Amino acid sequence: MKRPTLPLLLLQLLALTVGLAGAGACIAADGPETGYPGFGPHPVLPKPDRQLLPTVKVAKAVGWPEGGKPRASGGLTVTAFATGLDHPRWLYRLPNGDVLVAETNAPERPDDGKGPKAWFQRQFMKSAGAGTPSANRITLLRDTDGDGIADQRSVFAENLNSPFGMALVGDSFYVANTDAIVRYAYRPGQVKLNDGPPTRVADLPAGTINHHWTKSLVASADGKKLYAGIGSNSNVAENGIEAEERRAAILEIDIATGASRIYASGLRNPVGLAWEPGGGARLWVSVNERDELGDNLVPDYMTSVRYGGFYGWPWSYYGSHVDKRVKPRRSDMVAKALVPDYALGPHTASLGLAAADGNSLGPGFAHGMFVGQHGSWNRSKPNGYRVLFIPFDGPQPRGEPIEVLGGFLDDNGQAQGRPVGVALAKDGALLVADDVGNTIWRVSLNP
Repeated sequence: MKRPTLPLLLLQLLALTVGLAGAGACIAADGPETGYPGFGPHPVLPKPDRQLLPTVKVAKAVGWPEGGKPRASGGLTVTAFATGLDHPRWLYRLPNGDVLVAETNAPERPDDGKGPKAWFQRQFMKSAGAGTPSANRITLLRDTDGDGIADQRSVFAENLNSPFGMALVGDSFYVANTDAIVRYAYRPGQVKLNDGPPTRVADLPAGTINHHWTKSLVASADGKKLYAGIGSNSNVAENGIEAEERRAAILEIDIATGASRIYASGLRNPVGLAWEPGGGARLWVSVNERDELGDNLVPDYMTSVRYGGFYGWPWSYYGSHVDKRVKPRRSDMVAKALVPDYALGPHTASLGLAAADGNSLGPGFAHGMFVGQHGSWNRSKPNGYRVLFIPFDGPQPRGEPIEVLGGFLDDNGQAQGRPVGVALAKDGALLVADDVGNTIWRVSLNP
């Protein structure tokens, strides 16, 4: 792809500078967009608005005031399960009810965008709370008396490398670091994994660009395979298609041998992985789509995943909608691009994904998926910053989403919190990782 000319680059930098100066204050005070444009099984997609000056509207991370918390929907209540964490991103619940939290952030990425524009963008991410060093650990939280508050905390694993996804298979515990899947021996009830280096199971794409650094993880029902979500190394392959090898894809890893293959591709940033609600056999994923085509393109989405399926990135989006920025064009790839199952709104940064099976939030949440939307940074009006429930009718999502948790932006458009991973507690409450509020929230039925 062509590099931007110097005049264009200077204009982009001017736009970024203005956006940084107004971060927080310029965001609409009514918070994330109400209503749900760009959502559902058949979203209406506007024409692309390729932006000479990219929109940057970052909600400055300020944290929660004393006594502050998100807003739960009617009939639900939200309380803090654990506070004082260090950028908690991802959650995993063990069979005994212990909750594991990946306290993590990006690794060093010296080649992830060079030059003034990249520098300004990094400043935005710092303003949004994403610039702190990674704690590189997994923390165990235990609620011994069942009151909905973790009263025991221990370091479960440390000295990791930007860990994210986790999976327990039998007596083996797997962690997806940014560059590899590793394995530890595990005994039920352990509060800390054994000292010593873990076993390296499989390498994952990383390197000095490593643009989308998070690597999610889920195990197959039979415990023979692991599935890892690997994001792209760019927005739309501007670093060259050779930098995208085994990226923008879900990898399938054979646990016994460590051999891996591409299970599905063309998924710009596949983050949350979950098995189909109701015990279905299909794998589902939440995907962050591309930027700089306007406020309302391209919707993030969740979709069931076909083995061998291709979902468009970078050459097209939502099936055959061609992205004209990508050169050379590939009509053959566009022709085979699959249409996702359900749009989750433009620039919502939909990350967390959890099947609703076994939750205790009431019949309205019995069958579907919970989605954690981290929130936009590149839209004139913020979108996301909430946790949604997507109802299913049988094996497919249907109808409009239901907001489970909101109120993450304050009246000045600043981020008190940002939801990321979602998981169900053993008692069926919904747990939400908040990496700006450094809290795990617990959502339950009103008492």
